[in-house]
Amino acid sequence: MNFLAHIYLSFDDDDITLGNFIADSIRGNKFGHLPARVQKGILLHREIDTFTDTHPIPKESSKRLHQNYSHYSRVIVDIYYDHFLAKNWKRYSDTPLSLFVERFYDLLEERYEILPEGIKRMMPYMISDNWIYNYSKMEGIAKVLNGMNRRTRNRSKMNFAILDLEEHYEIFEKEFTDFFEELMVFSKQKYNSL
Repeated sequence: MNFLAHIYLSFDDDDITLGNFIADSIRGNKFGHLPARVQKGILLHREIDTFTDTHPIPKESSKRLHQNYSHYSRVIVDIYYDHFLAKNWKRYSDTPLSLFVERFYDLLEERYEILPEGIKRMMPYMISDNWIYNYSKMEGIAKVLNGMNRRTRNRSKMNFAILDLEEHYEIFEKEFTDFFEELMVFSKQKYNSL
């Protein structure tokens, strides 16, 4: 799952949200210096990723893309799934997406000192271009995929994955919806056991 899903699956717990968001920037067990609940957010993120990577539905979504994008197909599916979460946000939250995202950006600014350097560098771009809110729009997803392609020095060709999303939109959306129901239950159980 990508940024929005990890933030959402932190259940409005600020420390868990921070850990869940920064987890990809933390290698191994190098997080002992962080507050205890932020550490638990990192562990929750890893549980969510493991569940997602081993679940048959995201695997099926990824398989549809594998011929064109090889090992990048899983990253693309994560981005697609965040799009469907943002697009169908009202199904999952009573808080408007714009307000949810604004509160998250405020949290990053309030807790800036504990963010990893990579996140600190990325944050101004994320906020000024409102990446997370713009996941709800196809143009926003196209922009993210273009940016990811640039980061791979155009090797991934992820910029073309917007065409695959358009072509198989309903299938990907159904796969997301079916999978996310299970992921929410799993994540809540893990959150409660932290």
